[in-house]
Amino acid sequence: MSEQCKLSRRTFVKGAAAAGALASLGLTAGYELSGLQQAKAQNNVNAQTFRNACPRNCYDTCAILTTVEDGVITKVTGNPDNTYTRGKLCVKGNSYTRMVYAPDRIKYPMRQKGRGSGNWERISWDEAFTEIAQNILKIKETYGSTLPICLNKYSGNFDIMHYGIEGTMASIGYTTRAIGTPCWPAGIDAQTFDFGTIYNNDPEDILNSKYLILWGVNPAWCAVHSMYIIEEAKKNGCKIIAIDPILTATASRADMFIQIKPSTDGALALGMAKYIYDNNLYDADWLIRNAKGYEEFFGYVNNNITLEWAAEKTGIPVAVIEQLAREYATADPANIWIGYGMQRHTNGGANVRAIDALAAITGNVGKKGGGAQYAQLETWGFNYHAMVKPQPEGTTGDGDRGINMNNFGADVLAAQDPPIKMMWIAARNPVAQDPEVSVVLKAFEAMDFVVTADLFMNDTVKMSDIVLPVTTPFESPGVNVSYWHYWLNLNEQAIKPIGECKNDVEIAMGLSAKMNELSPGSCTYPTSGDLDEWVEKEFNDGILKQFGLKDFDELKQKGTVKAKSGLIAWERGNFRTPSRKYELYSEEAEKFGNHPLPVYVEEMQAPSGYPFRCISPHWKLNIHSQFQNIDWMEAINDQPFVEIHPNVAKRLGIQTGDAVKVYNDLGYVQLAAKITGTISEDTLVVYEAWYKNKNFNINYTVKAIPADMGAKATGMPGIAFHDNFVNITKV
Repeated sequence: MSEQCKLSRRTFVKGAAAAGALASLGLTAGYELSGLQQAKAQNNVNAQTFRNACPRNCYDTCAILTTVEDGVITKVTGNPDNTYTRGKLCVKGNSYTRMVYAPDRIKYPMRQKGRGSGNWERISWDEAFTEIAQNILKIKETYGSTLPICLNKYSGNFDIMHYGIEGTMASIGYTTRAIGTPCWPAGIDAQTFDFGTIYNNDPEDILNSKYLILWGVNPAWCAVHSMYIIEEAKKNGCKIIAIDPILTATASRADMFIQIKPSTDGALALGMAKYIYDNNLYDADWLIRNAKGYEEFFGYVNNNITLEWAAEKTGIPVAVIEQLAREYATADPANIWIGYGMQRHTNGGANVRAIDALAAITGNVGKKGGGAQYAQLETWGFNYHAMVKPQPEGTTGDGDRGINMNNFGADVLAAQDPPIKMMWIAARNPVAQDPEVSVVLKAFEAMDFVVTADLFMNDTVKMSDIVLPVTTPFESPGVNVSYWHYWLNLNEQAIKPIGECKNDVEIAMGLSAKMNELSPGSCTYPTSGDLDEWVEKEFNDGILKQFGLKDFDELKQKGTVKAKSGLIAWERGNFRTPSRKYELYSEEAEKFGNHPLPVYVEEMQAPSGYPFRCISPHWKLNIHSQFQNIDWMEAINDQPFVEIHPNVAKRLGIQTGDAVKVYNDLGYVQLAAKITGTISEDTLVVYEAWYKNKNFNINYTVKAIPADMGAKATGMPGIAFHDNFVNITKV
């Protein structure tokens, strides 16, 4: 076999057993197999293999091969045809078989007698649609519009078909929408002001990097397939630097770990910029050709920034800042991956802009192995056929009304002319995930009617009048792309829906039929349709060309395909800013209340009585409030805990396993203590999660404090989840 074949990501099937498997597929020995064909060859002859795609809010958006025997999923694995997924799944992905068949999964429509009472009864879909339709029509008659109906839907399922719920709302008239995002908006605005939009290099391009700074990102937990690439880059000679307030699993694999004080990332970046400027390590040619405002930026850095100031702010010695700046500026190419957690501060967007500036002044923008990586939406050019629907004839008003997703409870209660009377929750768990939980609960209690579509009886479902059971990715067709890598994954229906679960488009069609039965013309959503045909309608010539596809049938044959162009962000310049250049000086930023330059914005200080900053990052076994309730995850960890520095624990008389109370003037949680030296003394760490049947929610202590940016790109500012100051005491 040639060396080229040995290195191929595909394999050859050999041996007598393999030959028999090949024969059953109509193939002969020596034939190079796709991942789908490999799976078929290795599985029972009676088994079927389907291509699926993980739709969770995760960098990796994995391509999955699903084995089905007698109508039951028996195995899931990564699709080796996808060079990002590489034939592997994370621990969460491997637990999908447990999610689909979980005994406590919601399988039928149910009505609760007394919101929050737990007194549920099973009802039919016709009963559910009738009650929902009657409430919608009653609200429309009472208030003259459907604006009192509020949709709160976000990222619990990113499959294109799950935009059917937005289509549902559009098809009944103008409604109130929770807009914005709790995840990444300050960073999106920052890169929009700098570049014109978010746009990152193909993560597989990390192999071309000579120097990689992992700045506030933990791919070992949150983007595990990127860790394979990072490790390969390291073997190729790339130096890996991790900057984080926590010694994470990723940081433990780096060549150098720099523990920074939370929310001071901009000070470090500006200190590095000062060193680069003073030592003439910037790329003047690139700046002259491509950048606007570099003279003003260098003037600010020269007159306002010192390395001693940066060291005091960040807790990082001057010598380390100098080394980091020198190595970064002289490596060719040098790369920075900016995580989402670091922009969840009151100065988060400004910090991202300062980091972006490093890539610009060193000429690392638009080159292989370089850049300032945050996210991309370049591959999201679908038709959104399931989402975009016309309002009914006779609809009055100026359009949908937006309220802040990141201050949801307060905005719902404050809404007037008309007030909000009904909520529809989909692909979200706001009671478990939103700040100021007590206020969110008051908003739910104030409603006349609440509908939630979900998989499990979570905290939000418990505050609903009707719950609608939804399908997993394996029970309905769809398609997925990533906001990080450049692969497109087809999602095939592998099994029949469990119980009476429905896809969001099916729910939309059923509700439309009922509404038009009760009030003809009241809903414009189609009342029937084949779901596979719905998926095909999402494609257009642009997206087919981007992925090198002749038509949708070719995607059905291949299952997973990678974009053919645009894999290096800003390779040809063509920035999407008003000036069409990289904007170190941005009038657009100034329009939205920010400084036009990437200056340092002071970090939030601890108030009196609450000396600890409580950071609530992602846990490795869940995505927000998903997966942690699955039995495999519960077997590993079913108790929340707070991480405490040993010196703090000693001072307070706390030992590992002790029950402690974490509190502030907003609320408190009680949980177990875990003593660790991976954090600094002024910081506590509580991993955000929803634990089934546990009275735990760290957001009882989190205030709805806005981040500095987010309104331009997402409609609302982000939220400073990590500017949460608390105290702690032993119970």
